[in-house]
Amino acid sequence: MKFRFLIAFIFISLFATAQQIKSPSEFLGYELGTRFSRHHQVVSYYKYLADAVPEMVQLKSYGSTNEGRELLLAFVSTAENLSNLENIRLEHLKALDGNSESKKALVWFSYNVHGNESVSSEASMKTIYEILTSKKEYLTNTVVIMDPSVNPDGRDRYVNWYNSYKNTPYNVDVNSKEHHEPWLSGRPNHYMFDLNRDWAWVTQKESKQRLAVYNEWLPHIHVDFHEQSMDNPYYFAPAAEPMHEVITKWQRDFQVAIGKNHAKYFDKNGWFYFTKEVFDLLYPSYGDTYPIYSGSIGMTYEQGGSGRAGLGVKIKSGDTLTLKDRIAHHFTTGISTLEMASKNTDKLNKQFSAFYANKDFTYNSYALSGDIDKIKALTSLLDVHKIKYGFTTETVKGLHYDTKENGSLKGDNPKLVVSTNQPKSTLVTVLFEPETKLTDSLTYDITAWSLPYAYGLEAVASKNMINTTSESLEYPSLDYNSDSYAYITDWNSMDDARFLTELLSQKIQIRYASEPFTIDEKSYGRGSLIITKSDNTKVKDFNTILKNAATKHHKILTSTTTGFVSGGKDFGSSAVHIIPNIKVAALSGGSVATLNFGEVWHFFEQQLHYPITVIDNDYINSTDLSEYDVLILPELSKLEKGKLEKIKKWIHNGGKLIAIGDAIKVLDNDDDFDISANKAEEENDSIQKPESYISSKREYIKKMITGAIYKAKVDNTHPLSYGYEDTYYTLKLSGNAYKFLKSKNAVYIEDNAKPLAGFAGSDAQKQQANSLVLGSENMGKGKVIYMVDNPLFRGFWENGKLFFVNALFMVE
Repeated sequence: MKFRFLIAFIFISLFATAQQIKSPSEFLGYELGTRFSRHHQVVSYYKYLADAVPEMVQLKSYGSTNEGRELLLAFVSTAENLSNLENIRLEHLKALDGNSESKKALVWFSYNVHGNESVSSEASMKTIYEILTSKKEYLTNTVVIMDPSVNPDGRDRYVNWYNSYKNTPYNVDVNSKEHHEPWLSGRPNHYMFDLNRDWAWVTQKESKQRLAVYNEWLPHIHVDFHEQSMDNPYYFAPAAEPMHEVITKWQRDFQVAIGKNHAKYFDKNGWFYFTKEVFDLLYPSYGDTYPIYSGSIGMTYEQGGSGRAGLGVKIKSGDTLTLKDRIAHHFTTGISTLEMASKNTDKLNKQFSAFYANKDFTYNSYALSGDIDKIKALTSLLDVHKIKYGFTTETVKGLHYDTKENGSLKGDNPKLVVSTNQPKSTLVTVLFEPETKLTDSLTYDITAWSLPYAYGLEAVASKNMINTTSESLEYPSLDYNSDSYAYITDWNSMDDARFLTELLSQKIQIRYASEPFTIDEKSYGRGSLIITKSDNTKVKDFNTILKNAATKHHKILTSTTTGFVSGGKDFGSSAVHIIPNIKVAALSGGSVATLNFGEVWHFFEQQLHYPITVIDNDYINSTDLSEYDVLILPELSKLEKGKLEKIKKWIHNGGKLIAIGDAIKVLDNDDDFDISANKAEEENDSIQKPESYISSKREYIKKMITGAIYKAKVDNTHPLSYGYEDTYYTLKLSGNAYKFLKSKNAVYIEDNAKPLAGFAGSDAQKQQANSLVLGSENMGKGKVIYMVDNPLFRGFWENGKLFFVNALFMVE
């Protein structure tokens, strides 16, 4: 009798507490959906709930953004579950070893990864309120983890802009300014990166902080709430093909089950929706695929609206789509997902354990060798994902990534080994696979990303489980001699580049060799750095600065007592150049691609640690370009003739222009530039069979390359290529191709134009034969550098970044 009374008392207490909770509208002071809430208001509501019902809501601040906004998780469940939260987590993670007896489901909701898909955070507030009040019965066997805004910087950028320009009351006419965001939209984060493409590469601050917590939980279900074009009906799972072959039948089937549950509620309300289209499950760096490859049911939900919809807009069907409508739709799928988790807790736990059981993969080990800096860079990424690895000095045989034939890695040098004998085996397989299997060539994103290519490492994929003898690879210790004529170090990685910029920031003068040389019985390649005492006699604490920089960036400095070399050019030769402390600018605004501009901006400030000036398209005509040594043209679609003429005059006077991707198209239309498109030869069929209407889309993809990896030839005598061997694996993002330059072709594709991995249409493949990847030309006293393939794409193609540094400092 006492037990029944206790249960009744707890129930009444929780009911009474829930009744006292303010709804989002009551707390905010305006009806939810009648205005956009700023990030601090969303955070305040979550903190209010944690104070009001601490037994049901626990908050975890997991970091901050580049602009200082708080990143927050809310853990929502019953008082009993939250008081036992850490034990629930630990019991759940035992599934990775097949020993879990968990009876709880873990559901993670991520909102607003794209800042201008702004309904998400609003819907999150309604969702958490209803979970705590009308839907709390689902919490008995479920813990909900809610991230109300993955991208607060982007969200506030959009909300602040919209509040500044919206009509009063809001205007549903799509032509009104409130439906047209400016150049820098709210979609990306501070550095203009798409956080929904950064889960696997973890280049951004927000991603690093989020992944650290995500991998501590590995939920059963992860939902990423998005928006799409305002005229599209709602999208929810099941996803479209291609789906990666590692995705289990259970993951596919449960997506269908969840989709049918959503459909039940949408049908009841007469809402339109679609499934199994557009949004596939292949590229590993999405908020649905990364969780899937980590054992979750990962899903993307897409509401029509995005940055154009505002508070309300008239869509093509003639209906008016309001923010309130959008909130209702996201709320419905969120609660429907929670319902399915609660009703299928046992299945979720059973299948999660099954996911981490032994699997039959084609390859069981991946072995990689190469420069220690590159291996260390890769292992740093693996550490973030909690992927285990080791090292071996034995010969490893298997499929060689370069030849796609049987080969081996020989020698006594330590080789990095990543095997599938670990919990993250599925993620390992996806990230390291030599070639992705495509069930459909129509994909939503790139189709190749294999890490050995991205990091420039020689690799083999072995069907055997390779034993390792150590778990770490250590840098040699620094043996610094303060009484030397000069100090020499190699040049082949981003660690070397950061060492260089660190010294430049400390006013250290540095030289580089444009010819190979030998000194003290040791050989050095082109680009090797030479720091002499005589160049730096005015630098106070020269030895301390140099030694500290070398230690920080893991550089081995070879001391020498002479500048007289035994082979090559002496240190005083004209072949040994002083590296200038250059001033760099990048064009923004206008037709410049925001994401590519962001890649450049982030590269300078967060990777290279070198200053960059941002010049906007609006005022470049009034800017004195002679103040700058380098101007970067990120991808763009047009540049007014007067502005291009100004840039050309600056180049003729000694400026250096770096043009990336589609920016080259603009230069191609000007006869002063030695660049022209490479077009495939057309077949001379006198009669062509008419194409059906429905096949036109399939025909179009013949001209496309959707993120494919090509083997390119490197002229490593070209300053752009210093530090590289004779082969580079380039990630091609389109079918665009350009003819060889008259000279100075640094990286290019020869006759064999088939990709090593990823999809390339038949017409696009023909165009790539004998085409330029990277090159330069002289123009008056200046230079133009062409980067047909963007080496900074999404910040993860590690082996391409040194080309960019060479373009800055080595090409004179």
